[in-house]
Amino acid sequence: MNKLITIPLLFITCIFMTSCLNDDEPNDVVKEIRMEVSAETGITYHWGDDKKEHPIECMLVKLPDNPTTWQPMMFGEIEDFTYERGHEYHLSVLQTTLANPPADASMYTYSLIKVLSDRLVVEPEVPVNKEITSIDDIEYQELCPFDKYAIESLYYVNGDGKITYSDGHSAPSYENARIYLENVLPKDDPNWVTFQTVSYQASYSYVFSPLTGKVRLVRNESSGPMFKNVVPENEYRHIVENMVSGEEIQYVMVLANVHKLGLQKVQFTVRKN
Repeated sequence: MNKLITIPLLFITCIFMTSCLNDDEPNDVVKEIRMEVSAETGITYHWGDDKKEHPIECMLVKLPDNPTTWQPMMFGEIEDFTYERGHEYHLSVLQTTLANPPADASMYTYSLIKVLSDRLVVEPEVPVNKEITSIDDIEYQELCPFDKYAIESLYYVNGDGKITYSDGHSAPSYENARIYLENVLPKDDPNWVTFQTVSYQASYSYVFSPLTGKVRLVRNESSGPMFKNVVPENEYRHIVENMVSGEEIQYVMVLANVHKLGLQKVQFTVRKN
């Protein structure tokens, strides 16, 4: 009889001890926090870049544990959140404190709950140095021009003002049409690391208008310049109202970094259809 009682008791004891051991294992801690994101960007460095030889453009954020100081945070570090330069944000996010963080990464991860506010505080057009009146006047960053970026090469605009990309899909509107910058530098290129740094990121675009001959400097958003900033409304109205079917004009841009030094010349055509 005692043997019959002992076996279940041992089994129950083992389960209890296992449960206690599992409870002692560290767990991730998840909580909701509020975060401010600056309209201006900053500079940070990859883990392991102890000599700080490869600066990278990043967001600047304020967190609850240090609400008076802007801290660097990588673009894309907040899951489901897309940062646009020149926009100031107030976010609700989930902050996860990892119990076992990777050796080469932060102990925190972030996931967007809600954008509480989004305010444009930096105008897309920036005053151009009076000495820059043509492409030849632009000073380039060291190692540039270099073919790092590609863009959509042809846009169609019809008499109703509808903008269509060369692959046939339509832009949502003039206000929301984008000129996407595609990074075409392969990762096995020996210059790949160098050209990922802040000195080689396209923060601005010098735009040479085919209609006025003037040079404008616009601030790019994270995916590239907006169509409305490159083709201002008066020029867009000219294309819609005055150009005939089949007529086209070509815009030339020189992508530039945060120091307004040139990186690469790109161009695209707008065709009336």
